[in-house]
Formats: sequence, C-alpha cells, structure tokens
Amino acid sequence: MSDNAVTVVRIIVAIILPPLGVFLKHGCKIEFWICLLLSFLAYLPGIIYAVWVIVKE
Repeated sequence: MSDNAVTVVRIIVAIILPPLGVFLKHGCKIEFWICLLLSFLAYLPGIIYAVWVIVKE
C-alpha cells in the first residue's frame, strides 16, 4: 500500500477509535497517551487530536 492509502486507513481508524489510530503511527509514545486522555474526557477532542497527529509530518 502507498503512504497515502495507509494515511487514509489510519484516519478512518482514528475516527472510530482515536487512540488506536495514533498508536498505529507512533506506538506507545506521548502522542498516544494524550489522545487516550482526550478521548476519555471527551470523544470529539480525541478524534481531532488523532487526525491532526496522523496527518502532520
């Protein structure tokens, strides 16, 4: 799969389950824990953060 296809799959996963999308790109680093916390506090900020972390390079 190309990088663009992988990114699209990660974004779709991030919309369904935000921490998993971040985990697929960064592993268990600080980005994952921030996304997990945001998702627990409120689902929408978790999605926004996950998509932002996935698309930034």
